[in-house]
Amino acid sequence: MSSSSSSVVYEGWMVRYGRRKIGRSFIHMRYFVLETRLLSYYKRKPQHKLPKLPIKSLHIDGNCRVEDRGLKMHHGHMLYVLCVYNKREKHQRITMAAFNIQEALIWKEKIEMVIDQQQGVVASDGNLAHSSSQQKVSLENGRKSSFSDHESLYSHEEEEEEEDNQRSLMRRTTIGNGPPESLYDWTRENDLGISNQGSLRIFEELQDVEYLARSCSRAMKAVGVVEASCEAIFQLVMSMDTTRYEWDCSFQYGSLVEEVDGHTAILYHRLQLDWFSMFVWPRDLCYVRYWRRNDDGSYVVLFQSREHPNCGPQPGFVRAQIESGGFNISPLKSRNGRIRTQVQHLMQIDLKGWGVGYLPSFQQHCLLHMLNSVAGLREWFSQSDENLILPRIPVMANMAPPVSSKKGRTTQDNTMQTGLQMDQSRQSTMLDEESDEDEDQIPESEQETSTHGHDAPVKLPVLDEEDSDQIDVSGFSGNLRRDDRDNTRDCWRMSDGNNFRVRSKNFIYDKSKVIPAGKPLMKLVAVDWFKDVKRMDHVARRKGSAVQVAAEKGLFALAVNLQVPGTTNYSMVFYFVTKKLIPNSLLQRFVDGDDEFRNSRFKLIPSVPKGSWIVRQSVGSTPCLLGKAVDITYIRGPNYLEIDVDIGSSTVANGVLGLVCGVITTLVVDMAFLVQGNTYEELPERLIGAVRVSHIELKSAIVPVLGD
Repeated sequence: MSSSSSSVVYEGWMVRYGRRKIGRSFIHMRYFVLETRLLSYYKRKPQHKLPKLPIKSLHIDGNCRVEDRGLKMHHGHMLYVLCVYNKREKHQRITMAAFNIQEALIWKEKIEMVIDQQQGVVASDGNLAHSSSQQKVSLENGRKSSFSDHESLYSHEEEEEEEDNQRSLMRRTTIGNGPPESLYDWTRENDLGISNQGSLRIFEELQDVEYLARSCSRAMKAVGVVEASCEAIFQLVMSMDTTRYEWDCSFQYGSLVEEVDGHTAILYHRLQLDWFSMFVWPRDLCYVRYWRRNDDGSYVVLFQSREHPNCGPQPGFVRAQIESGGFNISPLKSRNGRIRTQVQHLMQIDLKGWGVGYLPSFQQHCLLHMLNSVAGLREWFSQSDENLILPRIPVMANMAPPVSSKKGRTTQDNTMQTGLQMDQSRQSTMLDEESDEDEDQIPESEQETSTHGHDAPVKLPVLDEEDSDQIDVSGFSGNLRRDDRDNTRDCWRMSDGNNFRVRSKNFIYDKSKVIPAGKPLMKLVAVDWFKDVKRMDHVARRKGSAVQVAAEKGLFALAVNLQVPGTTNYSMVFYFVTKKLIPNSLLQRFVDGDDEFRNSRFKLIPSVPKGSWIVRQSVGSTPCLLGKAVDITYIRGPNYLEIDVDIGSSTVANGVLGLVCGVITTLVVDMAFLVQGNTYEELPERLIGAVRVSHIELKSAIVPVLGD
């Protein structure tokens, strides 16, 4: 890839991905060119002496977004899909993909850089100096309300189809009762473990979990260092083709049952355990696999068993159950010029079967057999060229009902192998460079993201940290009770700001963060836990709400409304108050700024102090700019700002919700909200507020009465 002219930022061959109206996906190799204001693609590389018109172009401005669509399958091949679209005109979009995740990440970074450059029109006070389209502003009962653009340009029919897809997605991504409540804290260095000569460390959970079946093993984790990039290891871990035999000695066969979305899939997996195979039946698995990439370049891949109508019990196999499992792939500092990555593989599995609970050696053998895949990865990369990896998952046909005879089993196995061969035979025809059907596709679900604005430095006044202590909190109430004791359920309390890492004064120079974050700028006075058949917007208008009580006391309120979609919609609303907004402070500029500025600055820092390993890894603790990840609506009233965060607008967040909702009663969750500081004058960062919610019960939510 190179820059062939002064206006060309990046160019090269990528995959044009789409879906035809009949539902089948297609891919074409196309030559993409990114310029300072334009993204285009051609059938062939354009020649400067003989310029050609592109097949399609997209004008790049500050309203454009790059959405990570995750993994898509095409004839067994995994594609990493990006969608570039204009937030104001959502029908204008280009969907591109790469077989190699590194290439997709480079394109994403380059396009976001161009978008950031086009957002230079955002002034330091958070207001647009000039823009191609004006913000929609409406007046409701004298209140100024500024909304993010949620208008869909689809037809009414397509909107209904999108709603059906979202409801179906939520049903499919919710995972039963979830994994066990607690696992040993693997991050502690004094874990009891077994170390072998190959420097592969094995850790075992120290606590027995009484309510699990006797056949379920303790959780065990293998940790090793592999000399390869995180991306290369991730691609190999995600594959289910014949390459897996070379590093995973417990793998016999695997295939895709259903692709839920770009980050979630249902897989079928047969285990090769090699333990008295003449007497012990083989095991197989049907499980959800969820993955994500963190901002620090690490990858998390999570497993958990679930049932699926197209993947019933198989004759001759015992269906094992993964209680909790997955990979954590994290970059390390290079040594002697060699790239190094730490790979953690955790597994807690119930092997089922009548005699398993009485044979501890069987559990131990099988679990170690599976965890040895970390050593297999290290050995594979030491002898292979990682650039040759092309991950592939054979697509699974609808599995037939169980057949009692051995003949039936043989027929079914042959059918699977035949299907795999048919998929392989399609490889030669799947890239049709001459096709003109690039635009004959079904619109995919819209998920808006936002990018950073360029803000001029503004000197901030010194803040009075004692103001929040002097606020009269009498009269504030929410339907979720406050309880400051430990080990309480279905309640909230203020979380200590010292538990969160924020940007230090010198962050722009050395990227350092400090502990503690210090005292929040605003005081948390109430929490509401609502449910309804529809999404609950603008909850501040509810009679008797904490926002209205704050107005009566002459206080300013900020309400954060976390909206969780589903068959039943839930909202958890946090109310923060302060005596006044200090003029020209970062918080005041955030409150009075436009949506572009707010989206580029509103940050959440999550944490799960108590919960299963699979949920802790899903949620993580990395700060997240919510405006980049999900749709947000801002409602500015005379004495308040309400922030409605639609968590269901992101497929990644949807996947996490599927894991969290099933085990929400077992979780303790900390959340801190803040406005990101980008300049020296805006640092160090200060929290707006922080909250801890413990063991929330879905049944305790109430239906609110919202005013007009």
